[in-house]
Amino acid sequence: MALKKYKPMTAGTRWRIGNAYAEITTNKPEKSLLEPVKKSGGRNFQGRRSMRYIGGGHKKHYRIIDFKRNKHDIEATVASIEYDPNRTAFIALLHYADGEKRYILAPQGLQVGTKVIAGDNVAPEIGNALQMKHIPLGTVIHNVELQPGQGGKMIRSAGTSAQLANKEEKYAVLKMPSGELRKLLINCYATVGVVSNSDHNLETAGKAGVNRWKGIRPRTRGVAMNPVDHPMGGGEGKASGGQPRSRNGQYSRGLKTRTKGKGSDKLIIQRRDGKKLTK
Repeated sequence: MALKKYKPMTAGTRWRIGNAYAEITTNKPEKSLLEPVKKSGGRNFQGRRSMRYIGGGHKKHYRIIDFKRNKHDIEATVASIEYDPNRTAFIALLHYADGEKRYILAPQGLQVGTKVIAGDNVAPEIGNALQMKHIPLGTVIHNVELQPGQGGKMIRSAGTSAQLANKEEKYAVLKMPSGELRKLLINCYATVGVVSNSDHNLETAGKAGVNRWKGIRPRTRGVAMNPVDHPMGGGEGKASGGQPRSRNGQYSRGLKTRTKGKGSDKLIIQRRDGKKLTK
C-alpha cells in the first residue's frame, strides 16, 4: 500500500497523511451488490437523542460482502479491487464461472485476473477459503469463522491476520493479531492471506473535518462538564477530574471488563498480555 503526504497548502493539509489508493482499480461499485444505509443521527425511534456525538457525514451505500464463502468448488476471477466506505480494508469483486458476482475482503497482494476458489480440497493460496484442518501450519489467515457455516467473524480489519499455530483432534490453535493464543473448531472456514490496506494505521487525518465526514461530531471532555453531568466534572479552575472513568462511572484503566466464567475461557490458551488463564 502507498501513502500520500500532502503539501502544507493549508493548516489541514500540513500534517495530513492520506491513502494513495494505489491498489484500487475502479471507482464504480457493482450496483447489484449495494444496499442503502440510513443514518440515525444518534436518535431512537422516538426521534430523541440516545447516543451523543453522532450526526452528519457523507452519504454512502453498504457493499454486501460474502463472509461465508459458501460457493464451493466454483472458480472465480477477480474483476476489480475497490474502496469500501464501511470498513478499513479494501474489497475485491469476484466474477464466478456461473455468472454470479460477489464481494470478498481483498487480501494483500491479490491482483485483478487472479483465480480464487473456496472448498474443502483447494490449494492454500492467497484468496482461497478452506477449512482450517486443510490449511498447513504456519499459514497466515483472516476472515475466520467462530462456528462452522456462520461466516467469518474475526480478523477482518485492515492489515490484520492470524497464524495457524497448531492442530489438535477437534481444535485448531490460532495466534491472534493481539498475541492471544486460542482454540477454534478445526472445521471452521478461513481465508488465506493478510487483509489488505496494511498501512491504514499510519494515516493521519490532519484536521477535525475528516471526522465530520465520517459522521462523528465533536466530543466534550468529561473534565469540562459540571458534576451533575459527569463523574469527572466540576472543581475550581482546571481541575484534573480524578480517576479517568466513563459517564456512568466505569473506570477506563485497570478495570477487568471480561465476564468471569465466560464460556470461551476454556478455549483461550494464553491471553494477549502473556498470562495463561487458570482452569
